[in-house]
Amino acid sequence: MTDPVTVTRGSSPVVLGFPHTGTFVPPEIEARLNENGRLLADTDWHVDRLYDGLLDGATMVKANFHRYVIDANRDPAGVSLYPGQNTTGLVPETDFDGVAIWKDGEAPDEADIAERLEAFHRTYHAALAAELERVRQEHGIAILYDCHSIRSHIPFLFEGKLPDFNIGTNLGVTCASEFEAAVLGVVSLADGYDHAVNGRFKGGWTTRHYGKPETGIHAIQMELAQSTHLTTEAPPFAYDEAKAEKLRRHLQDILERIERLSFSARM
Repeated sequence: MTDPVTVTRGSSPVVLGFPHTGTFVPPEIEARLNENGRLLADTDWHVDRLYDGLLDGATMVKANFHRYVIDANRDPAGVSLYPGQNTTGLVPETDFDGVAIWKDGEAPDEADIAERLEAFHRTYHAALAAELERVRQEHGIAILYDCHSIRSHIPFLFEGKLPDFNIGTNLGVTCASEFEAAVLGVVSLADGYDHAVNGRFKGGWTTRHYGKPETGIHAIQMELAQSTHLTTEAPPFAYDEAKAEKLRRHLQDILERIERLSFSARM
């Protein structure tokens, strides 16, 4: 069986979280997915590749399991992150277009969800929490930068086109203002891209759960429109080298700036 989580330890105050890049689905769960579900369309395609090598010493924590198994960026209690808006749950019943992903009668029940919470969700967050605490003990500060992507047009979830860069800090609660400003400073000057701060995406459960600046842990979510780095936002969701290289320069600038800021903040 594939390990639920992969941790790459580094020496930087920056920790990169990847809750949605995994594509592993245990065979017994895959057998319950319908044809639409087996496309795994809501994967954060190639996001780990986008950030690979951008910041020497960054710690990386990756969930290897797919979000259809259980979503590592949802409240384990099942509470909606966006009350009153369309969204997907802890164990999704539909994809981002509102189309069923499970065969008739095969949607997970409470027992399934409890089992997956223990085997996958809690395993991922135990690893992430441990790395954040290790980094905080070493540096006196830890910066969680949560890495995401999503299709730029999903009418079920939002109107119109999603901006290219979507910064989420739960309205400034999850990090010191200097960190949000540093990220905004990069994306606002990125030629050919648009951005939003705490727009449709204000930060998922991970960002909101760990981002407590008063404890020395700051958290920022970056949701990238997949049009910034994919050839097309449809199967096979191929990585576009030229688009990605252009984007990676800005992402590297972001990570380097928040790392520098973290060093000065701990003085």
